[in-house]
Amino acid sequence: MIWRIALAVLAILIAGAVGMYYFVEPPRILSWVDAVAGGGRGTEEVATAVPFGTTGQTLDVWRPAGDHPTTSRPVLIFYYGGGWVHGDRGAYAFAARAYAKAGFVVVVPDYRKVPSVRFPAFLQDAAEAVKWTRDNIAGYGGDPTRIATAGHSAGGYAAIMLPMDPHWLTAIGVDPHIIKAAVGLCGPYDFFPYDKKRSIDAFKGVVDGPATQPIHYARAGLAPMMLVTASNDTQVRPYNAVNLTKALKKAGSPVEFREYQGLSHEDVAMALSVPFRGKAPALSDSVSFLKRVLK
Repeated sequence: MIWRIALAVLAILIAGAVGMYYFVEPPRILSWVDAVAGGGRGTEEVATAVPFGTTGQTLDVWRPAGDHPTTSRPVLIFYYGGGWVHGDRGAYAFAARAYAKAGFVVVVPDYRKVPSVRFPAFLQDAAEAVKWTRDNIAGYGGDPTRIATAGHSAGGYAAIMLPMDPHWLTAIGVDPHIIKAAVGLCGPYDFFPYDKKRSIDAFKGVVDGPATQPIHYARAGLAPMMLVTASNDTQVRPYNAVNLTKALKKAGSPVEFREYQGLSHEDVAMALSVPFRGKAPALSDSVSFLKRVLK
Protein backbone atom coordinates (compact mmCIF):
# COMPACT_ATOMS: atom_id res chain seq x y z
CA MET A 1 0.00 0.00 0.00
CA ILE A 2 2.90 2.34 0.81
CA TRP A 3 4.29 2.05 -2.70
CA ARG A 4 0.89 2.95 -4.15
CA ILE A 5 0.76 6.08 -2.02
CA ALA A 6 4.28 6.97 -3.07
CA LEU A 7 3.35 6.51 -6.72
CA ALA A 8 0.22 8.59 -6.24
CA VAL A 9 2.22 11.42 -4.66
CA LEU A 10 4.71 11.25 -7.54
CA ALA A 11 1.83 11.31 -10.02
CA ILE A 12 0.37 14.36 -8.30
CA LEU A 13 3.65 16.22 -8.66
CA ILE A 14 4.09 15.23 -12.29
CA ALA A 15 0.46 15.77 -13.21
CA GLY A 16 0.45 19.10 -11.42
CA ALA A 17 3.41 20.30 -13.42
CA VAL A 18 1.88 19.03 -16.66
CA GLY A 19 -1.46 20.56 -15.76
CA MET A 20 0.03 23.97 -15.09
CA TYR A 21 1.78 23.89 -18.45
CA TYR A 22 -1.06 22.56 -20.56
CA PHE A 23 -3.95 23.96 -18.48
CA VAL A 24 -5.31 20.49 -17.70
CA GLU A 25 -8.34 20.70 -15.43
CA PRO A 26 -7.87 19.37 -11.87
CA PRO A 27 -10.45 16.54 -12.19
CA ARG A 28 -8.48 15.01 -15.06
CA ILE A 29 -5.29 15.15 -13.00
CA LEU A 30 -7.20 13.52 -10.14
CA SER A 31 -8.31 10.72 -12.49
CA TRP A 32 -4.69 10.11 -13.48
CA VAL A 33 -3.62 9.97 -9.84
CA ASP A 34 -6.54 7.71 -8.96
CA ALA A 35 -5.54 5.31 -11.74
CA VAL A 36 -1.95 5.17 -10.46
CA ALA A 37 -3.25 4.45 -6.96
CA GLY A 38 -5.26 1.46 -8.24
CA GLY A 39 -8.64 3.10 -8.69
CA GLY A 40 -9.29 1.22 -11.90
CA ARG A 41 -8.63 -2.21 -10.48
CA GLY A 42 -11.76 -4.33 -10.64
CA THR A 43 -13.51 -2.11 -13.17
CA GLU A 44 -13.68 -1.76 -16.94
CA GLU A 45 -14.80 0.92 -19.36
CA VAL A 46 -17.05 -1.01 -21.73
CA ALA A 47 -18.17 1.89 -23.95
CA THR A 48 -16.52 5.19 -24.82
CA ALA A 49 -17.92 8.27 -26.57
CA VAL A 50 -21.30 6.69 -27.30
CA PRO A 51 -23.61 9.22 -29.03
CA PHE A 52 -26.91 10.01 -27.35
CA GLY A 53 -29.73 12.50 -27.66
CA THR A 54 -30.19 15.06 -30.41
CA THR A 55 -27.31 17.48 -29.79
CA GLY A 56 -24.23 15.39 -30.57
CA GLN A 57 -23.33 14.63 -26.96
CA THR A 58 -21.53 11.42 -25.95
CA LEU A 59 -21.24 9.23 -22.87
CA ASP A 60 -19.06 6.53 -21.33
CA VAL A 61 -20.14 3.33 -19.59
CA TRP A 62 -18.25 1.59 -16.78
CA ARG A 63 -18.98 -1.61 -14.89
CA PRO A 64 -17.31 -4.16 -12.60
CA ALA A 65 -14.58 -6.05 -14.46
CA GLY A 66 -15.47 -9.40 -15.92
CA ASP A 67 -19.22 -8.89 -15.84
CA HIS A 68 -21.27 -10.80 -18.38
CA PRO A 69 -23.45 -8.51 -20.54
CA THR A 70 -26.54 -10.27 -19.22
CA THR A 71 -25.75 -9.35 -15.62
CA SER A 72 -28.50 -7.16 -14.21
CA ARG A 73 -26.79 -4.64 -11.92
CA PRO A 74 -28.16 -1.39 -10.51
CA VAL A 75 -27.38 1.62 -12.70
CA LEU A 76 -25.99 5.00 -11.75
CA ILE A 77 -25.94 8.01 -14.08
CA PHE A 78 -23.22 10.34 -12.80
CA TYR A 79 -23.29 14.00 -13.83
CA TYR A 80 -20.01 15.85 -13.29
CA GLY A 81 -19.64 19.42 -12.05
CA GLY A 82 -17.88 22.49 -13.40
CA GLY A 83 -20.26 25.39 -12.86
CA TRP A 84 -22.08 24.64 -16.15
CA VAL A 85 -18.90 25.91 -17.85
CA HIS A 86 -16.16 23.29 -17.47
CA GLY A 87 -15.77 19.52 -17.37
CA ASP A 88 -16.00 16.45 -19.57
CA ARG A 89 -16.83 12.82 -19.01
CA GLY A 90 -13.25 11.52 -19.31
CA ALA A 91 -11.98 13.77 -16.54
CA TYR A 92 -14.35 12.12 -14.09
CA ALA A 93 -13.20 8.55 -14.64
CA PHE A 94 -12.24 8.44 -10.95
CA ALA A 95 -15.89 8.80 -9.95
CA ALA A 96 -17.09 6.27 -12.53
CA ARG A 97 -14.51 3.72 -11.38
CA ALA A 98 -15.42 4.22 -7.74
CA TYR A 99 -19.08 3.43 -8.26
CA ALA A 100 -18.40 0.65 -10.76
CA LYS A 101 -16.12 -1.05 -8.26
CA ALA A 102 -18.96 -0.79 -5.73
CA GLY A 103 -21.19 -2.86 -8.02
CA PHE A 104 -22.94 -0.40 -10.33
CA VAL A 105 -23.07 -0.02 -14.08
CA VAL A 106 -22.12 3.65 -14.37
CA VAL A 107 -23.05 6.06 -17.17
CA VAL A 108 -21.12 9.35 -17.39
CA PRO A 109 -22.65 11.71 -20.00
CA ASP A 110 -21.37 14.98 -21.38
CA TYR A 111 -23.69 17.97 -21.72
CA ARG A 112 -23.62 21.35 -23.42
CA LYS A 113 -22.18 24.26 -21.46
CA VAL A 114 -22.09 28.01 -21.09
CA PRO A 115 -21.41 30.24 -23.02
CA SER A 116 -22.47 28.14 -26.02
CA VAL A 117 -25.83 27.50 -24.37
CA ARG A 118 -27.90 28.65 -21.41
CA PHE A 119 -30.53 26.99 -19.26
CA PRO A 120 -32.25 24.66 -20.02
CA ALA A 121 -29.90 23.09 -22.61
CA PHE A 122 -27.67 21.33 -20.08
CA LEU A 123 -30.70 19.96 -18.26
CA GLN A 124 -32.23 18.73 -21.51
CA ASP A 125 -28.99 16.87 -22.27
CA ALA A 126 -29.09 15.34 -18.81
CA ALA A 127 -32.62 14.10 -19.49
CA GLU A 128 -31.56 12.64 -22.84
CA ALA A 129 -28.90 10.63 -21.01
CA VAL A 130 -31.65 9.07 -18.88
CA LYS A 131 -33.56 8.13 -22.01
CA TRP A 132 -30.47 6.52 -23.57
CA THR A 133 -29.86 4.61 -20.37
CA ARG A 134 -33.42 3.33 -20.24
CA ASP A 135 -33.23 2.11 -23.83
CA ASN A 136 -29.70 0.70 -23.92
CA ILE A 137 -28.23 -0.12 -20.52
CA ALA A 138 -29.45 -3.73 -20.46
CA GLY A 139 -26.94 -4.44 -23.22
CA TYR A 140 -24.14 -3.45 -20.84
CA GLY A 141 -25.32 -5.51 -17.89
CA GLY A 142 -27.46 -2.85 -16.23
CA ASP A 143 -31.02 -3.15 -14.95
CA PRO A 144 -33.20 -0.43 -16.55
CA THR A 145 -35.71 -0.78 -13.70
CA ARG A 146 -33.08 0.24 -11.13
CA ILE A 147 -31.70 3.57 -12.34
CA ALA A 148 -30.38 6.25 -9.98
CA THR A 149 -28.81 9.63 -10.63
CA ALA A 150 -25.90 11.27 -8.83
CA GLY A 151 -23.70 14.29 -9.40
CA HIS A 152 -21.35 16.82 -7.91
CA SER A 153 -21.91 20.59 -7.95
CA ALA A 154 -23.63 21.55 -11.26
CA GLY A 155 -23.97 17.83 -11.88
CA GLY A 156 -25.76 17.53 -8.56
CA TYR A 157 -28.26 20.09 -9.80
CA ALA A 158 -29.15 17.84 -12.74
CA ALA A 159 -29.17 14.67 -10.63
CA ILE A 160 -31.71 16.17 -8.22
CA MET A 161 -33.71 18.36 -10.62
CA LEU A 162 -34.64 15.54 -13.01
CA PRO A 163 -36.57 13.43 -10.48
CA MET A 164 -38.08 16.54 -8.89
CA ASP A 165 -39.36 18.40 -11.95
CA PRO A 166 -41.05 15.78 -14.18
CA HIS A 167 -41.24 18.12 -17.18
CA TRP A 168 -37.77 17.37 -18.53
CA LEU A 169 -38.29 13.64 -18.82
CA THR A 170 -41.95 13.61 -19.84
CA ALA A 171 -41.06 16.05 -22.65
CA ILE A 172 -38.97 13.31 -24.28
CA GLY A 173 -41.31 10.42 -23.56
CA VAL A 174 -39.69 9.11 -20.38
CA ASP A 175 -41.58 8.29 -17.19
CA PRO A 176 -39.95 10.44 -14.44
CA HIS A 177 -40.44 7.58 -11.98
CA ILE A 178 -37.74 5.67 -13.83
CA ILE A 179 -35.29 7.41 -11.49
CA LYS A 180 -35.52 5.40 -8.28
CA ALA A 181 -33.01 7.35 -6.18
CA ALA A 182 -30.80 10.43 -6.40
CA VAL A 183 -27.62 11.65 -4.72
CA GLY A 184 -26.55 15.29 -4.76
CA LEU A 185 -22.98 16.07 -3.76
CA CYS A 186 -22.61 19.78 -2.95
CA GLY A 187 -25.23 20.71 -5.52
CA PRO A 188 -27.18 23.99 -5.85
CA TYR A 189 -30.89 23.57 -5.17
CA ASP A 190 -32.03 26.90 -3.72
CA PHE A 191 -29.99 29.67 -5.32
CA PHE A 192 -32.52 32.16 -6.68
CA PRO A 193 -32.12 35.09 -6.99
CA TYR A 194 -28.86 34.36 -8.79
CA ASP A 195 -25.98 36.06 -7.02
CA LYS A 196 -22.87 34.49 -8.57
CA LYS A 197 -21.43 34.89 -12.04
CA ARG A 198 -21.76 31.19 -12.86
CA SER A 199 -25.48 31.06 -12.12
CA ILE A 200 -26.15 34.50 -13.60
CA ASP A 201 -24.52 33.44 -16.87
CA ALA A 202 -26.05 29.95 -16.95
CA PHE A 203 -29.62 31.16 -16.31
CA LYS A 204 -29.49 34.40 -18.28
CA GLY A 205 -32.81 35.19 -19.92
CA VAL A 206 -34.89 32.94 -17.68
CA VAL A 207 -38.38 34.37 -17.19
CA ASP A 208 -39.48 32.31 -14.17
CA GLY A 209 -36.49 32.13 -11.85
CA PRO A 210 -38.11 30.13 -9.02
CA ALA A 211 -39.11 27.42 -11.52
CA THR A 212 -35.40 26.69 -12.13
CA GLN A 213 -34.90 25.69 -8.50
CA PRO A 214 -35.21 22.08 -7.32
CA ILE A 215 -36.64 23.29 -3.99
CA HIS A 216 -39.61 24.70 -5.93
CA TYR A 217 -40.74 21.11 -6.65
CA ALA A 218 -40.54 19.64 -3.15
CA ARG A 219 -43.59 17.45 -2.64
CA ALA A 220 -44.67 14.04 -1.44
CA GLY A 221 -44.03 10.95 -3.52
CA LEU A 222 -40.55 11.77 -4.83
CA ALA A 223 -37.76 9.23 -5.17
CA PRO A 224 -35.55 8.86 -2.08
CA MET A 225 -32.68 11.34 -2.07
CA MET A 226 -29.37 11.82 -0.30
CA LEU A 227 -28.10 15.39 -0.06
CA VAL A 228 -24.44 15.84 0.84
CA THR A 229 -22.75 19.12 1.71
CA ALA A 230 -19.53 20.33 3.34
CA SER A 231 -19.22 22.86 6.13
CA ASN A 232 -16.48 24.82 4.34
CA ASP A 233 -18.11 24.88 0.92
CA THR A 234 -17.91 28.51 -0.19
CA GLN A 235 -18.91 27.80 -3.80
CA VAL A 236 -22.27 26.11 -3.22
CA ARG A 237 -23.21 27.05 0.29
CA PRO A 238 -24.49 24.33 2.64
CA TYR A 239 -27.88 26.05 2.93
CA ASN A 240 -28.76 24.60 -0.49
CA ALA A 241 -28.78 21.07 0.90
CA VAL A 242 -30.10 22.15 4.30
CA ASN A 243 -33.08 24.02 2.84
CA LEU A 244 -34.01 21.28 0.37
CA THR A 245 -33.75 18.63 3.09
CA LYS A 246 -36.17 20.60 5.27
CA ALA A 247 -38.57 21.12 2.36
CA LEU A 248 -38.56 17.44 1.41
CA LYS A 249 -39.11 16.32 4.99
CA LYS A 250 -41.96 18.78 5.40
CA ALA A 251 -43.54 17.49 2.19
CA GLY A 252 -43.18 13.88 3.30
CA SER A 253 -40.60 12.68 0.75
CA PRO A 254 -37.72 10.47 1.93
CA VAL A 255 -34.40 12.28 2.22
CA GLU A 256 -31.08 11.70 3.99
CA PHE A 257 -28.67 14.51 4.83
CA ARG A 258 -24.90 14.50 5.34
CA GLU A 259 -22.65 17.42 6.20
CA TYR A 260 -18.94 16.71 6.27
CA GLN A 261 -17.18 18.98 8.71
CA GLY A 262 -14.08 20.90 7.66
CA LEU A 263 -14.33 19.95 3.98
CA SER A 264 -14.48 22.23 0.96
CA HIS A 265 -16.54 21.98 -2.21
CA GLU A 266 -13.74 20.18 -4.05
CA ASP A 267 -12.94 17.89 -1.13
CA VAL A 268 -16.24 16.04 -1.47
CA ALA A 269 -15.55 15.13 -5.10
CA MET A 270 -11.94 14.24 -4.29
CA ALA A 271 -13.16 11.88 -1.57
CA LEU A 272 -14.53 9.58 -4.28
CA SER A 273 -10.96 8.87 -5.45
CA VAL A 274 -8.61 6.29 -3.93
CA PRO A 275 -5.86 8.70 -2.78
CA PHE A 276 -8.28 11.02 -0.98
CA ARG A 277 -10.97 8.62 0.20
CA GLY A 278 -9.99 9.24 3.78
CA LYS A 279 -11.23 12.83 3.59
CA ALA A 280 -14.86 11.80 4.06
CA PRO A 281 -17.14 8.77 3.61
CA ALA A 282 -18.80 10.31 0.55
CA LEU A 283 -18.45 7.09 -1.44
CA SER A 284 -19.42 4.62 1.27
CA ASP A 285 -22.35 6.76 2.45
CA SER A 286 -23.77 7.18 -1.05
CA VAL A 287 -23.19 3.55 -2.03
CA SER A 288 -24.90 2.32 1.12
CA PHE A 289 -27.86 4.61 0.46
CA LEU A 290 -28.17 3.62 -3.20
CA LYS A 291 -27.92 -0.11 -2.58
CA ARG A 292 -30.47 0.09 0.20
CA VAL A 293 -32.96 1.93 -2.04
CA LEU A 294 -32.28 0.02 -5.25
CA LYS A 295 -31.90 -3.35 -3.49
